[in-house]
Amino acid sequence: MAWITKNSGTMQIDRRDEPYLTDEIKQKLEDEVVPRYDTRMAVTMPALHLVQDTHGWLPQQAIEEIAEFLGLTASQVLDTATFYEEYWLKPHGKYVIWVCQSLSCELLGQQGLTQQIGEHLGIGPGETTEDGKFTLMSVECLGSCGTAPCALVNHKLHENITADNFQKVLDALE
Repeated sequence: MAWITKNSGTMQIDRRDEPYLTDEIKQKLEDEVVPRYDTRMAVTMPALHLVQDTHGWLPQQAIEEIAEFLGLTASQVLDTATFYEEYWLKPHGKYVIWVCQSLSCELLGQQGLTQQIGEHLGIGPGETTEDGKFTLMSVECLGSCGTAPCALVNHKLHENITADNFQKVLDALE
């Protein structure tokens, strides 16, 4: 079996003078987060969350800054950031639409709904509209099986959705 590799060793990283891991974030981590954990490695997820909440996503420079702050390698931090769906390694839309694809939602029309939303926005799952307004994502489960199909728009849950009633949600956002 051959390994598929990426050319990350020669990857060009866009850098800015101002750090993503600001002094304020570092201080918050040191004061409020680090004391709660046995190792600095355990602070990886809270650090990723704080930087992403501040900047909206996690540029490679931010990954490197977090790694240096925690005494880890950038690859260790990147492994964590790429394992979980909640971290963004590229900018996303102002509105992120997470369509649940659990068995309940699938049985009640999730595939057609995702397709209709994508056609309306002109994007597929994992893509962002050219104007940067919407990102469409599929998620394994939103924990609302009794009201399937469901979707999140940013942090607001929409239940028992149909193409018609979800179109009203999109219209209100546009």
